[in-house]
Amino acid sequence: MTDPASILERVHRENYGRIVATLIRVLDGDFGAAEEVVQEAFTAALTQWPREGMPREPAAWVMRAARNKAVDRVRRNTRLGTRVGEVEAVARIEQALAPPPDGTEWQSVPDDSLRLLFTCCHPALSSEAQVALALRCLCGLTTEEIARAFLVSPATLAQRLVRAQRKIRAARIPYVVPEPDALAERTAGVLHTLYLVFSEGYAATDGPSLLRVDLCEEALRMARLARSLLPEEPEVASLRALMLLHHARRRARVAADGGLVLLDRQDRALWDREQLAEGLSELDAALAMGARGTYTVQAAIAALHAQAPRAEDTDWAQIAALYERLSVLTPGPVVALNHAAAVAMARGPEHGLALVDDLESSGLLAGYHLLPAARADLLRRLGRKAEAAEAYRRALAQVRTAPERRFLEARLCEVAGEA
Repeated sequence: MTDPASILERVHRENYGRIVATLIRVLDGDFGAAEEVVQEAFTAALTQWPREGMPREPAAWVMRAARNKAVDRVRRNTRLGTRVGEVEAVARIEQALAPPPDGTEWQSVPDDSLRLLFTCCHPALSSEAQVALALRCLCGLTTEEIARAFLVSPATLAQRLVRAQRKIRAARIPYVVPEPDALAERTAGVLHTLYLVFSEGYAATDGPSLLRVDLCEEALRMARLARSLLPEEPEVASLRALMLLHHARRRARVAADGGLVLLDRQDRALWDREQLAEGLSELDAALAMGARGTYTVQAAIAALHAQAPRAEDTDWAQIAALYERLSVLTPGPVVALNHAAAVAMARGPEHGLALVDDLESSGLLAGYHLLPAARADLLRRLGRKAEAAEAYRRALAQVRTAPERRFLEARLCEVAGEA
């Protein structure tokens, strides 16, 4: 990959959150200023790299450019007659932003991302604002991508982000990892955010690829840090178990051409056995601590898949029962759809189809491509090819990732040819 735009896109995808986190730290927690200078740095790269050639370390180049722009901004905002304390603050910020004296390339401070995560998850913010702000600042997701995840309009989501940043400034929320006695009140928000970050990496909502491994690994990295901070919190262990058990299957989920491979067709020899073992160990540790929450149930479902030697050995009856339990803990239409799919595997497609039809009638998942896709698959398995074809067409009208689109197109050709 030598195209500057493509490389810059990869740098943005893999490093945006860490660069922003570092700039927020040295700019005294100013989210808006940090995001602006980082965006200016990416814009400068898009202009300069094609003209001047690619830098040896693209991420370090962007960090240096953002650092320099931050220093310029601080200097512009400093006027004659400024109080001594403010001058000293400017000097301190400039020193923090200065290049390393030994000339080494930039590397973000490991705790910066964790500081940012805990700041985003301050209890003064609503739970929706916490997650939206973290997805924007930590992962660099666009307003449109986050809005789709929340099933709201981009305008509504943008207002939510602005209000959250203003509240952080107004309340002078510190940019720190809280002391142990203050961790508990932020734990739920931190875990929910990490879960959504990992989910976006595991099944991207948009784009050319099914997976965003960088997001999965960043979520796993921060989950490991959270686990060290909260060793007695069972749901932290459960969430980390869930992530590991899913991430272990990443190589088998994508075909050589980038296409989607369903669970029952995956080559289980490609599953990462070391990660599976670690995930099962984390789940055991969580259960020993009395874990019974939503991440524990999801991890238990993932464990049943991991422990089945073959797809046909999967204990679907137990999985269906666990999804039923999950629907009590975390009621919602997506959980209901997963429950319907498990029921179809345990009791037959006609039973699952009845549940999917009820869910479709509710209108709760309008625009969610996996609902018509699931219905199409059940109709296909029941031999109702014409109805399946129509459902596949509706799914194709809503899907946003290229691998899923190719998969649905292939299934449509299959049933349309036999309708």
